[in-house]
Amino acid sequence: MKVLVNLYDWESPRFCSSETDLQEGDKVIIKGEFGNSLGTVVMSGMETTEEPEQPILRKATKRDSDVFEKNKEKKKEIIEICRKEVKRLGLEMKLVDVAISLDGSNIVVVFSAEERVDFRELVKNLSRIFHRSVKMHQIGSRDEARKSGGCGVCGRELCCVRFLKSLPSISVEMARLQQIAHRGSERISGQCGRLLCCLSYEARQYQEMLEGLPEIHSQVKTKEGKGEVLELNVIKQEARVKLEDGKIVTVKKKDIK
Repeated sequence: MKVLVNLYDWESPRFCSSETDLQEGDKVIIKGEFGNSLGTVVMSGMETTEEPEQPILRKATKRDSDVFEKNKEKKKEIIEICRKEVKRLGLEMKLVDVAISLDGSNIVVVFSAEERVDFRELVKNLSRIFHRSVKMHQIGSRDEARKSGGCGVCGRELCCVRFLKSLPSISVEMARLQQIAHRGSERISGQCGRLLCCLSYEARQYQEMLEGLPEIHSQVKTKEGKGEVLELNVIKQEARVKLEDGKIVTVKKKDIK
């Protein structure tokens, strides 16, 4: 059985495999790379070709939830100690979060950085301080925004938080197809500083609708004469054309040659 599980300690839902029937809302224990984690079933009985990322060991008990809450209380203290060590060692990295395995044997420090960071000394020091295994997990700026949460320019909760399982690859070409590249990078970038994820939602449809429409600044023939294309309205399948006599007209796609 394939289920989609939202892990409390990580930034995105995971497809997991389960040998028992589970319902939406069930709390489960997942065997992960850094130890066992607590999660909640978002969807069960998934029909997908995607291979499960992690196995579900069992349903969570009240004791599991209590342990998770106790670990959660320790996180603030652990993060503060980690920050002091990072500052003392002069490392160029930003701490984002800390995850503690349910059995308490592992601590995973989640961080972001612009370049590669040699954190070997940091790991050694933190392992000595906490008396347990410490692992570092680097994430990008988009994953950092997903973990921090917030609202986008549309006023709604960030897509990466609400429903995006994997973050799509976004290019400036997508903005160009939708004729918003000229707005500047700041207006088409999200909270993470990268291009908006929603640019990918309609890119394919815009590409299809652009077929047969002329390029901006290209020369075309209309019923009223030759002219230069100033602007396209992809939705209405129209073009604004400046004729040779200076007159500006709006021409339907079918009337452009």
